[in-house]
Amino acid sequence: MKRVKVELVIVFALSLGASAVYSMVSLIAKLTAEAGLASSTAVINRSLSDTEWLDFTYQLLSIGFGLSPVALVLFLLWQQGKNPFIFLGLNFLQPSKDVLRGLGLAAAIGIPGIGLYLLSRVAGLSAEVIPANLTSSWWVIPVLLMAALKAALLEEVVVIGYFFQRLGELGWSNNRQIVFSALVRGSYHLYQGFGGFIGNFIMGLLFGFLYKKWGRVMPLVIAHFIMDAFVFVGFSLLNGVLQLP
Repeated sequence: MKRVKVELVIVFALSLGASAVYSMVSLIAKLTAEAGLASSTAVINRSLSDTEWLDFTYQLLSIGFGLSPVALVLFLLWQQGKNPFIFLGLNFLQPSKDVLRGLGLAAAIGIPGIGLYLLSRVAGLSAEVIPANLTSSWWVIPVLLMAALKAALLEEVVVIGYFFQRLGELGWSNNRQIVFSALVRGSYHLYQGFGGFIGNFIMGLLFGFLYKKWGRVMPLVIAHFIMDAFVFVGFSLLNGVLQLP
């Protein structure tokens, strides 16, 4: 059991733990700034260089290395004699069912999520979230789609699939696993403000419950990808046309 605990801490630190800590510090910085939280901004996909080809290169490297924790947890599960793709339901064995579930989940979470963001902005509980501030180069849309896929795989495979497996080995109940995972999901979105935490916590509760019910992470990956792709690409295409607070 000690080995499992140590492994969990290491995987968390190498994956989303750092993001959670930086998000907390970022939130404190925004709250203590003279302008306050409501006047601050949070950029999700930012330009990494003023030189176009370097920016493109950095974006691809960031996405590629950002998937390393996913490869790590799949390897760790494989070391136990499990086929991680079968064990987690990260495969295409049920394509129609997974896509329909993913679409339904994306609508059920995404639409209210936009409303929660707008409400939290009005209440001064969230920073202005800017999904992307990249240039208008030809590669922006493909890169944003890859960024959405990276986020979906990283969060659902690690925070749902892997965490639930290891916490179950430690004897945690299903409800405790779901709540803990949702809190972790909310924590690394704190850089967006309290609205981002609340929205992602609720999303984590629902995703955790459905994973326990379906036994497959693929519908969650599809739903997460659709939501992020819609926000990232939609913002880039409509920026300057549709203004959100």
